Amino acid sequence: MQKILLITGGGRGIGAATARLAAQRGYSVCLTYQHNQVAAQAVIADITAAGRRAIAIAADVGVEREMLHVFAHIDAHVGPLTALVNNAGILEQQMRVDQMDVARLQRVFTTNILGSFICAREAVRRMSTAYGGAGGVIVNVSSGAARLGAPGEYVDYAASKGAIDTFTIGLAKEVAAEGIRVNAVRPGVIYTDIHRRGGEPQRVDRVKAAVPMGRGEQVEEVAHAILWLLSDEASYVTVACSDVTRGM
Repeated sequence: MQKILLITGGGRGIGAATARLAAQRGYSVCLTYQHNQVAAQAVIADITAAGRRAIAIAADVGVEREMLHVFAHIDAHVGPLTALVNNAGILEQQMRVDQMDVARLQRVFTTNILGSFICAREAVRRMSTAYGGAGGVIVNVSSGAARLGAPGEYVDYAASKGAIDTFTIGLAKEVAAEGIRVNAVRPGVIYTDIHRRGGEPQRVDRVKAAVPMGRGEQVEEVAHAILWLLSDEASYVTVACSDVTRGM
């Protein structure tokens, strides 16, 4: 059976690394991006140059109609979805909770929580044996911040990732008997552009001394964990929230 993977936020960071590795492992890759078409198309070019199939679709994961279009496009032009990586996520400027306004909270929670719910719902409707599907795998990208709380920086982001942990557990138990495995990975102190949006592009270098292994994490290391969870080697793994945090 053809392996077809949707990765949200697949143009940069963890999503891009996962897309490239998945293509190497034989997946046809569909990725979404919100703004940076150049970055997304660079990922697609790398994959197609290696002889694999890949497409990129502009969409905001928190907007239902846009994600319905993405899933319909995959149905019509790629084939039956077999895997989903809920990777798209945002954080905002570092600040304390007592400085946050509701607009900020809505942005973070809409992308990080609502977007994951929408995508997982549509994936289940296609992969579940209860809907006539052949089964599949969902991997949610959480964060070590879900356990640590990110005080003074991103408590809202940490809370949204805590919600993803709970979502992973509940959804996994709902669909385990329908041929779908659901797991999460929790990256730790990782080198991605997301820190620039938080106002501190060099944050990893500042805090890496607190990591027991003494260094920041590379996106490829998280991608390998995701691909293992997607693979048949993890066929008996579900409901897992796996730390990829270098001991934090």
